[in-house]
Amino acid sequence: MKKGSRLNSILTGSCPKCQNGNMYVDKNLLHLGSVLKMHEKCSHCGLRYQIEPSFFFGAMYVSYGLNVGVGIAVFAISYLIFDSGIKTSFIAITAVLVILFPILLRLSRNIYINMFVCYDPKAAIKKE
Repeated sequence: MKKGSRLNSILTGSCPKCQNGNMYVDKNLLHLGSVLKMHEKCSHCGLRYQIEPSFFFGAMYVSYGLNVGVGIAVFAISYLIFDSGIKTSFIAITAVLVILFPILLRLSRNIYINMFVCYDPKAAIKKE
């Protein structure tokens, strides 16, 4: 992934402005208690992640879209490719969404903040 692309910031969870600082306190997605704990601002460029009060409530819409997309993909794979029944397909959807929950949660926040903050090459330069 090329530094400066939105995809780099979305997939790595790095600051969308400088792509040097990490947005999350704990990078490990298996620590479910701290999946959404974020730094207040970027350690490199100083960007405040909470742009306005309740900013990340909008990420719920992105999360909904991601979950629907994953659900449709799992249904298509299980029902059409593996020729499973409807019940088995919905069990597969539920299982996959529960397993991917922390990933989709962070991904939705990363996508949402990248909709509003663009990469700035000047911010990526190390401050003295």
